[in-house]
Amino acid sequence: MAERIGIFGGTFDPIHNGHLVAMYAAREGAALDRVFVVPAGDPWQKSTVSASAVDRLAVVHAACDGREGLEVLSLEIDRGGPTYSVDTARALRAPDRELFLVLGADAVHGLDTWHEADELAALVTVVAVGRSDTPTPVAPSTRWRLHAVAMARVDISSTDVRTRLATGRSVAGLVPDAAIERIAALGLYEQSSP
Repeated sequence: MAERIGIFGGTFDPIHNGHLVAMYAAREGAALDRVFVVPAGDPWQKSTVSASAVDRLAVVHAACDGREGLEVLSLEIDRGGPTYSVDTARALRAPDRELFLVLGADAVHGLDTWHEADELAALVTVVAVGRSDTPTPVAPSTRWRLHAVAMARVDISSTDVRTRLATGRSVAGLVPDAAIERIAALGLYEQSSP
């Protein structure tokens, strides 16, 4: 039987507990054996990223270390250049693996605009993770295999975490403790001087 592998990519600028809740919801809801957590090197759909790829990777490692079923991969950072999910899926495909691309339900509608969408759709089943109080996402076209998974409502965003850190407020409970320690050690998202 093929191993069921989730691919959870993102800028993780920084990673927070909402990401972890989504990862575990996808793992349980889609019966995934493992979830590969893949920080983007140069995300093509984001114009600005606050922390370097290497620093974001270090914080993701801190957040995921020792968590069952989660494995951090640096392949998008190592590859260099713009980060495309199709390249990651190509790199991870194997005869003994079935690949699942884990996304927030709000990202599903834009899948047809993704780089080499036809090939990506052929390589993966999309696991759309959304809150139970929102409508079930619908694939933008028939080429996508879609599995919807509900998760607990978690109102955390990386933008809010960065703002809190920049203004000297606590992110305890929003970000895993080990990630908070790594962010502080690296001096990320610190207050700006007036």
